[in-house]
Amino acid sequence: MSIVVQKFGGTSVGSIERIQAVAEIIARTYEQGKRCVAVVSAMGKSTDQLVGMAKEIHPHPSPREMDMLLATGEQVSIALLTMALHRKGLKARSLTGWQAGITTDCVHGRAMVHDVYTETITTALDQGEIVVVAGFQGISSQREITTLGRGGSDTTAVVLAAALGADYCEIYTDVEGVYTADPRVIPAAQKMDEISYQEMLELAHLGAGVLHPRSVEAALRNKVKLVVRSSFVNESGTWIKGENEMETSHHVSGIAHDLQVARIKVLGLPNHEETLTRLFGLLAEAHINVDIIVQSEHDHERVDVAFSVNEEEGLEARQVLEAAQSELDFAKILYEGGLAKVSAVGVGMMARPGVAAKMFATLSEAGIRVKMVSTSEIKISCVVEREQALEGARRLHSAFGLDRIEVKV
Repeated sequence: MSIVVQKFGGTSVGSIERIQAVAEIIARTYEQGKRCVAVVSAMGKSTDQLVGMAKEIHPHPSPREMDMLLATGEQVSIALLTMALHRKGLKARSLTGWQAGITTDCVHGRAMVHDVYTETITTALDQGEIVVVAGFQGISSQREITTLGRGGSDTTAVVLAAALGADYCEIYTDVEGVYTADPRVIPAAQKMDEISYQEMLELAHLGAGVLHPRSVEAALRNKVKLVVRSSFVNESGTWIKGENEMETSHHVSGIAHDLQVARIKVLGLPNHEETLTRLFGLLAEAHINVDIIVQSEHDHERVDVAFSVNEEEGLEARQVLEAAQSELDFAKILYEGGLAKVSAVGVGMMARPGVAAKMFATLSEAGIRVKMVSTSEIKISCVVEREQALEGARRLHSAFGLDRIEVKV
């Protein structure tokens, strides 16, 4: 019997009625002869509520205790969903992340999965049980509960699918699949039948919230077939596969936006070979991810470096570098929040010139100033003022013909 891993996000299990609807989806899959592993997020906004309570107690709570607190959200979900399956007369068992054998490193709040020991899950499956696993969490080598960061349940589902050799992994959410843009912002956005791993990975990194980037990376690395579909309506969804077989003349497959961007400029750094290594090494030690990097030569002896980060980590990044000013020997730091990033993604960009020119022209015509630019073979990203980002995304979606896209597989 084949194995299917099904992940259900917070909106999918946001109420008792929604949990019962999810139980029906799992029951239908089980009745088709599949062995089912369900991965579940915390209910609705419960994680935000737990964070809020923690901040009322302490403005800077311990990362370890935050993991202890936040891991409880998924435990509520798995227990209630398992009860709903029992009510349907099905054999089911709930497991926390550590009971499911998910081991991680020791970084609280954004742990990385190291391995998955599947014995407990496979034993339950062999006994005809449906296994309901708490997403977002694992256990470190020091036997500490860890969490994988926001969106970590997607990663849980993919690594379980890889470890179990599942036929595919279904990601159930509140949208019907992967769209050419966020349909809540751009109503003309169209659902895609399929998309390549590489395009999906870029879109996820660039702000498309339908999948967590780490889950797409894990799927690409382990060749796990993913399908994103809605838990609210019975639609075919979007498949994420190794090759995009869509017959389309469009160079750009999707437009993404990220509204939480900050820019940091470090001025007057020594113009030495090891300067950037030391600067970005300090940020890496603090587990701060850096995105776009621009270096300009101030003179033969000094350089200026600007880079973007997620705004949630912006102030921490500035503090880390300010504390190391004497070591890095720079003149000063400039910090700018309130920024956003709009991006165009598509494998068709590789073979077709003019995409960048059209993107800059479209933003310029709208009076949107580009502050930073980053490119790869399949994407172009521009940092702009936050209040202009959504208008920029809408205009780019139209400019690249995505409002009218017709996709046939």
